[in-house]
Amino acid sequence: MKRLYILLIFLTVATLNLNGQSAPNIRVILEELPVANLPGLQAYVIGESGGKWLVIGGRKDGLHRRQPFAAFDVAGMNNNVYVLDPVSQTVWSKPLNTLPVSVAEQLQSTNMEFRQKENTLYITGGYGYSDTEGDHITFPYLTAVDVAGAIEAIVNNGSLLPHFRQLQDERVQVTGGYLDLLGDYFYLAGGQKFIGRYNPMGPNHGPGFFQEYTNEIRRFRIADDGATLALADYSAWQDTQHLHRRDYNMVPQIFPGGRYGFTLFSGVFRYDEDLPWLNTVDVDSTGYVVNNTFNQHLNQYHTAHLTLYSDAENQMHTIFFGGISQFQVDDATGFLIEDANVPFVKTISMVTRFADGQMTEVKIGEMPYLTGASAEFIPNPEAPRYDNGVVRLDDLDADTAFVGYILGGIQSSQPNIFFINTGAESVAANRLFKVFLVPNASSAIKPTPQHTPLQVTAIPNPFRNEVQIVFETISRQKISIQIFDAGGKKVLRIPEQEYEAGKHQIPITLKWFPKGTFTVLLSEQGKIIANCQIVKS
Repeated sequence: MKRLYILLIFLTVATLNLNGQSAPNIRVILEELPVANLPGLQAYVIGESGGKWLVIGGRKDGLHRRQPFAAFDVAGMNNNVYVLDPVSQTVWSKPLNTLPVSVAEQLQSTNMEFRQKENTLYITGGYGYSDTEGDHITFPYLTAVDVAGAIEAIVNNGSLLPHFRQLQDERVQVTGGYLDLLGDYFYLAGGQKFIGRYNPMGPNHGPGFFQEYTNEIRRFRIADDGATLALADYSAWQDTQHLHRRDYNMVPQIFPGGRYGFTLFSGVFRYDEDLPWLNTVDVDSTGYVVNNTFNQHLNQYHTAHLTLYSDAENQMHTIFFGGISQFQVDDATGFLIEDANVPFVKTISMVTRFADGQMTEVKIGEMPYLTGASAEFIPNPEAPRYDNGVVRLDDLDADTAFVGYILGGIQSSQPNIFFINTGAESVAANRLFKVFLVPNASSAIKPTPQHTPLQVTAIPNPFRNEVQIVFETISRQKISIQIFDAGGKKVLRIPEQEYEAGKHQIPITLKWFPKGTFTVLLSEQGKIIANCQIVKS
């Protein structure tokens, strides 16, 4: 079978955090590998041993349907456990029904949290149908998997029983969150407990459901003697505002100065609207800090992602591959375009954290299809990495470095399908890509704007009660002004009006606003053409 090669060209995007610093010109190349009998899966769990992957759970279908009877149905559950060798491109499988009922039911669910520590893959929660409960539930289990043993059993048709252990504990009854490891402690962040059938009309319509966001980062050790499991030294940090997110990306980070931790990017849903959060949250062993000085506009749902750190430049880079996003980039102008339906996108973006802690976001290419949502990036075991799995960017000595793979995820036939979804508009992609980086892409191409982008400033900044929004047009333009708070909520809008060429100074009284950081957006025909940050002190 002929291999498919896709070259992704570096593109810039106007961000809301430009600070005089620019991200490096990194290019991405994808090579699609033909794998016979590759299952199509999304929102799964994955572990690795000896170059082979253990793939558990997730869904065999695409985006869930809106009708309660059809959403997350039994037919779409993955009731097999797979082994994939990406080098030989060989797939093995074994049904889960030989495991104890509680283990099998959890491991055929979707959106479980997982983290591998040495040879043990720890899995928490997940949402799916339980025949035992006669309903869809979030599973209250922590399951430990002997990855090497399970792989050997599947490849050689042995028993799965010795390789799976389980603990019931309601503190891990979470779906759509993230589980990661820092030192000896696991961090179970965000997510929700959802009981019952999905219904977009709300919990009190039709069959009804129970939904409760954790609003927490739960921190604990897993006491594991090889036979029994227990949670130890458990504590939780709660924040009903900034930790109220699920189906997002929590990514290992190396913060300025070499400190390890994580960043919780974007995610859903805000309290006021069914839209993603825009701000991010940084986590380390001492606690968490909300970052209201950066807004993430691209790749806002759970998607495959890759992390890179340059020690020489003291810069952290996180690359997001496709997925779902409220904003996209108009490649002709470099401006952001908003779609409140939050569609599937092809965007590949990179968020860079500089040595001074400031962050910026650029578009660096596109996926070949509307895919990437609920996929995973699996690192090349030979790529140089730090202890937390972040790729050592300075040590990539090849001009084109092989850094890992992207497996599966949702592939959509068009951007907006939620309201027309019959189950045929998207699939769980049976695709595997090799991912290559060109770390110093000197031939990067940047889009040429159709007209000179506006520059917008604010006087004074910081301000107390009134601020002047200042910009200059070089021709007659119709412009609207919007102001958003740090959580992405629109707090003020000045309707579109026509401005003649010249300098404009728009006074705005904001004395009723709380103290904090706000984002000013200038838009023309729905496209964001300028932005700045303002601070009320």
